[in-house]
Amino acid sequence: MRSKINILLVVILALVFSVPAYSQLNHSGLGGGVSLGGALGRTDFEKREEVGSIARAFLRYGFSSNFHAELGAGVGVVKGLDYRTLVHPIDFRLLISPFSQENWNPYLYGGFGYLNYQIEETPNNATAGEDLDGWMGVVPVGLGLQFRMLDNIAFEMTAGYNHTLKDNLDAFVSNDNEDGYFSFSLGLTAVGSDPNKDTDGDGLTDKQEKELGTDPKIADTDGDGLTDGKEFLTTKTDPLKADTDADGFNDGDEVNQHQTDPNKADSDMDGLSDYDEIITHKTSALKADTDGDGLNDAEEISKTKTSPVKADTDADGLKDGEEVSKYKTNPVAADSDGDGLNDAEEVLKYKTNPTLKDSDKGTVDDGTEVKRGTDPLVADDDVVKLGVPIVLDGITFATGKADITPESESTLKKALKTLTTYPDISVEISGHTDNVGNAKKNQKLSEQRANAVKDWLIKNGVNASRLSAVGYGSQKPIVPNDTNENKTKNRRIEFSRTK
Repeated sequence: MRSKINILLVVILALVFSVPAYSQLNHSGLGGGVSLGGALGRTDFEKREEVGSIARAFLRYGFSSNFHAELGAGVGVVKGLDYRTLVHPIDFRLLISPFSQENWNPYLYGGFGYLNYQIEETPNNATAGEDLDGWMGVVPVGLGLQFRMLDNIAFEMTAGYNHTLKDNLDAFVSNDNEDGYFSFSLGLTAVGSDPNKDTDGDGLTDKQEKELGTDPKIADTDGDGLTDGKEFLTTKTDPLKADTDADGFNDGDEVNQHQTDPNKADSDMDGLSDYDEIITHKTSALKADTDGDGLNDAEEISKTKTSPVKADTDADGLKDGEEVSKYKTNPVAADSDGDGLNDAEEVLKYKTNPTLKDSDKGTVDDGTEVKRGTDPLVADDDVVKLGVPIVLDGITFATGKADITPESESTLKKALKTLTTYPDISVEISGHTDNVGNAKKNQKLSEQRANAVKDWLIKNGVNASRLSAVGYGSQKPIVPNDTNENKTKNRRIEFSRTK
C-alpha cells in the first residue's frame, strides 16, 4: 500500500512541475506546489509528543480569484517518546482567500481525505492490537500565506490541524479521544499570470501582452497616449511604437487631437505627411485640397508654388485650379500677360485672352485699349492710320438735309472717344452722297453734313483746330450706285487722319 501512495505522490509532483504556471490564489487557473515541514501529534501521549516531519505535493485549480480547490498527497512521521507512525495523507481541500494582493495572499482551507498509517514503534501499553496499519479518514483545516518571489515562483507558509477519525494513530485506543496532528510547512508554489488577468487595466490580458511583447504592468507601453488595448483592438496601431506610421506625430496625438489615421503617414493621400501638413504648411491633414481650389495641397506646394490655404493665391478673382487647368494662366501672377488687366477681368468681363497681351493683335495691348475705350477684341480701332479713311457707320441725316438724326448718337460718341484717346491727331471729316439728283446740290449737301458732324464734335469738347470738313458729293463712291442698298452705303461720313 505504501508503494502505491508513493507512486501517487510522484505523479502529483510530476504534474506540479509540468502544468502551465498560473497563480494559485489571486487568479483562476491550474497550478501546484510542494512543501516541507513538521508534524506534531495530538494523541493519548499528549505530554510526550515529539516533532516529526511532513512533505506534501499538491495541484490547485482556481475557479475565481477567491475560491480554489486542491488535491494533495504527502508523506510524514508522527511520533512521540512512546511511538512512531509513518503517515501518507491524501486529501481534497477547498481554499478561500478573503482578499488578495498582487504579491501576497492569505487564505483559509478545509477539506476531507484519507490517511494511510503504519505504526513502526509501539508503546509498552499499546491497545491497538494488530491494527497497526490501514486507512482512516482525516479532516484537514488551517490557514496559509503566499508571497510572490519571482514572476513564476511564490513562497508559501501553512499551519493547520489534521483530525483523524480513528484513535489508533499512536497504537493506543481510548474511548474519550480521537487522534490527530498539527502540521506546519514551508514550500514553493509554481505561479504565473492568470490568462484572464489584466494587471495594468489596458484592455489586454497579461497573456496577450506577453504574446505581443508589451509590458503587462504598463497600460501604455510605448507612451504614445493610447493604451495597449486600444492600439491592438481599436486603432490597430503598434503598441510597441509611439508613432506607428512614422509621420512625426505619436499615435495618441493623431487619434485624440488631430483625428488623422495613425496607420497612414498621409491620411488624406495628397502627397504630404500629416506632420508636414499640420505643422509646416498649416493645411488640413484630412482634406487633400485644403482651400478647395481644385489643386491638391502637394501640387500647390511642389508644382504650382501656390498657397494651399488660399483658393486664389494671386487674388485676381480666379481660383488657382481654374487658372492652371482651364485658363492656362499663372496662378501666382494676377496679370499673367502683363497687359494691365487682371486675369479675372480678361476672362469674365472683357472676354480677352489672359495669356495674350494684345488679344486682337492690333498692336495695342488689351489694358491700354480698355483704358482708352477702344475694343480689345477688334484690331481696326487700335491705331488710326494716316490717310486711311474710316467709315462712321450709323451716322444718318434727315432726307435731303444736314440734320443729324438721334440714332446717330452712339456712332458720334465712338468718334469722340477716338479723338479723345488720340489727342495728338487731326482728322478730315468728309461727306459723301449717291448719284441721285443734281451733282452740285449733292456736293453742297455732303459738305453741310460733314460740317454738322464737325460742329457736334466741337460742341462736345474737340478743339476745332484738329478738325476739317469737306464735301465730295457723289465723286467717291465705295460701291456702284446700281442698287438702293449700294446707294445707301455711298451716303456716308468718313474720318481720315491728316496728322
